[in-house]
Amino acid sequence: MLRYLQEDEWLIIEEGLDRENQKKSESLFSLGNGHMGMRANFEETYSGPSLRGLYLAGIYYPDKTRVGWWKNGYPEYFAKVLNAPNWIGMKLVFNGSELDLEQMKVDTFCRTLNMKEGILNREFVASWPDGKRIRVETERFLSMERREIGAIRYSATPLNFSGILEASLFIEGNVFNEDSNYDETFWEPVSQAVIDDYCILHTRTGKSNFDICMAMHTECSLSNDHTSVSHDQILREKYVSDHYNINFLAGDKIRFTKIVSVTTSRDYPKEYLEEQSIKRLREATTAGYRKLREEQVLSWEKKWRTGDIIIEGDISAQQGIRFNIFQLNQTYTGHDPLLNIGPKGFTGEKYGGSTYWDTEAFCLPFYMSTGGKEVARNLLLYRYRQLDKAIENAQKLGFNNGAALFPMVTMNGEECHNEWEITFEEIHRNGAIAFAIYNYIRHTGDEQYLAEYGLEVLIAISRFWSQRFTFSDPLQKFVILGVTGPNEYENNVNNNWYTNYIAAWTLFWTLDCIELIRDKYNLDWKLILEKTNFNPDPETSRWFTILNHLHLPSDEKSGIFLQQDGYLDKEQQLVTDLLPAERPINQHWSWDRILRSCFIKQADVLQGLYLFEENFEKEVIKRNFDFYEPRTVHESSLSPCVHAILASRLGYSELAYELYLRTSRLDLDDYNHEIQEGCHITSMAGTWLALVEGFGGMRIIGDHLHFNPCLPIKWKSLTFTVHFRNTIISININQSGIRIHAGGIEEIELFINGKGYKIKSGTEITINH
Repeated sequence: MLRYLQEDEWLIIEEGLDRENQKKSESLFSLGNGHMGMRANFEETYSGPSLRGLYLAGIYYPDKTRVGWWKNGYPEYFAKVLNAPNWIGMKLVFNGSELDLEQMKVDTFCRTLNMKEGILNREFVASWPDGKRIRVETERFLSMERREIGAIRYSATPLNFSGILEASLFIEGNVFNEDSNYDETFWEPVSQAVIDDYCILHTRTGKSNFDICMAMHTECSLSNDHTSVSHDQILREKYVSDHYNINFLAGDKIRFTKIVSVTTSRDYPKEYLEEQSIKRLREATTAGYRKLREEQVLSWEKKWRTGDIIIEGDISAQQGIRFNIFQLNQTYTGHDPLLNIGPKGFTGEKYGGSTYWDTEAFCLPFYMSTGGKEVARNLLLYRYRQLDKAIENAQKLGFNNGAALFPMVTMNGEECHNEWEITFEEIHRNGAIAFAIYNYIRHTGDEQYLAEYGLEVLIAISRFWSQRFTFSDPLQKFVILGVTGPNEYENNVNNNWYTNYIAAWTLFWTLDCIELIRDKYNLDWKLILEKTNFNPDPETSRWFTILNHLHLPSDEKSGIFLQQDGYLDKEQQLVTDLLPAERPINQHWSWDRILRSCFIKQADVLQGLYLFEENFEKEVIKRNFDFYEPRTVHESSLSPCVHAILASRLGYSELAYELYLRTSRLDLDDYNHEIQEGCHITSMAGTWLALVEGFGGMRIIGDHLHFNPCLPIKWKSLTFTVHFRNTIISININQSGIRIHAGGIEEIELFINGKGYKIKSGTEITINH
């Protein structure tokens, strides 16, 4: 754990420049607006350690897969979110000395991310070896109101010298990815031009042929009216610049304003891209920097109004959850059903910016409860639009008759992950997508989605499960062989309990959905039969047979579900038996040693008990938690949140709190020693779950919300808001009771500690312990 940032309810603050932490801070202070995002690189030149990154949603490159030896079914490429042309760049040369903090003595330095307003600030005073000193103040943001606009205000004040400043404010297209497999050049030049005093850079990706256009407008103002300024523009391949020559006096404040529009061929025809970029930029520059900033503050105020979580009495916990919520809202806004959520969002290159099962298993509840029905619906439509690709993926692996295997990693529906134990075996992702449809419908009541889209997906997934189960003569049961469960420290196992359970649950729930749609939505049912060529009686008869003869590994003596067949054959050790110097084991042990050990990367059996809690007695959940949690090393960012929720529900309040802090401050405190690669965006949604479903005790049973709160002792109160059906519900939990306010169009019934209460719209109730 590393703590070098100050604790504050709304701010992330770094005092002093520690070059060893620079890449970490570039991740932590990242900005995004759903359309684009950037690491917190300096605007001016910095020759020290840095991972420069600007990323555009949905823009990727099919980098050729690098593997030691090929297997049938491997994808041809691994999709990479691209480091896009750098539009924040500034080169500032004062009297022949370039501003570069790596080459200077930094006297004072403060970087601040204002999460309440979505604005990044930086201030420093630095000096060159010859004694010249300068003060710099910067501010930048990516507009949440105008998603194609970014803005910078940069002020420099020479403190003890006069002279000439040569300033180049540029867009640079000669960029690369640190994780490129074959050092390919991703960007090709299309054009660079000056139109109406706007600098324009138009580039295109190789292979995937996405076009992007960036248009830039800059201004320079000075505190001294007598200072002379000359200005021209420079164009060369993949580079445009506004170049200023300024004669300044000591004490003059030189201020640059840079506004940029970023448009892509995902949104506009290529032939109109430059026109649209200029149009967006002209609208922004007409509004002006101050107006853009005011819009930014108001837009974030609106998001926080229904998305904030307030913790009284614990500033560390408060900062942690707000940082998580802030990054989630920067990453995905729900406006575009063709977009999804990468595990690193816009904060780094790792995992290629692709979609994983994290979205359905962890992220959907956050966006559904804070953003509302349409945001969540678009996340599901993302998968529906890729159903044909999922069927193709299954066909490549030998499945037929419309069976679908959704990819483990994807940009466009094609599988683009090349580790066999993940690509071919971590098939539980299909179950997460089915559960997401179920979760959405029980939250929103939107049966029409099931009729129009959802059931078609469920049938395709169920066809896959039906074919993936095989019958074991010795067991006289249906089994699933050769899989990797959520615990990726076990590969190629037989009968992973979680996989078998969620596969069977999918068959069972699909049967329920078939009955519902056939009875209530007859026209949609006929269309589904036609589109899927589904023959219910012969196909579902096998599903019933599987459900009636299902193998779920368990141990009668201990009363636990076995993570997989033979799990107890392993030498049983606890995490407390590990030497601290050996942690994390994935950085100190051989893979062979990890596979032979009993240690668990993240929730596996417990993942199933969390999702399907209502199907198990509390004592069963407790026995399994008590067995598996001490064997879990939590070396996945997705692990602590599930354990925190279950610990809360079981009354293990101290453990729940410890795990909550770990998940909420995973990045801020760099628990996994990898924050320089980017933030763990999808696990941040798990932090929200740990609070709302853990300490808030929220769950859905039938058609009703239930709350069984369990507040940490040191907290005075916990306040959050959730969208449920047609109602926005605000919940305040304190040590003496719970207060709930309902705002919507109708009365709602919910349950507190098992007792039902009806709340009219616009009213609130208070229940004391």
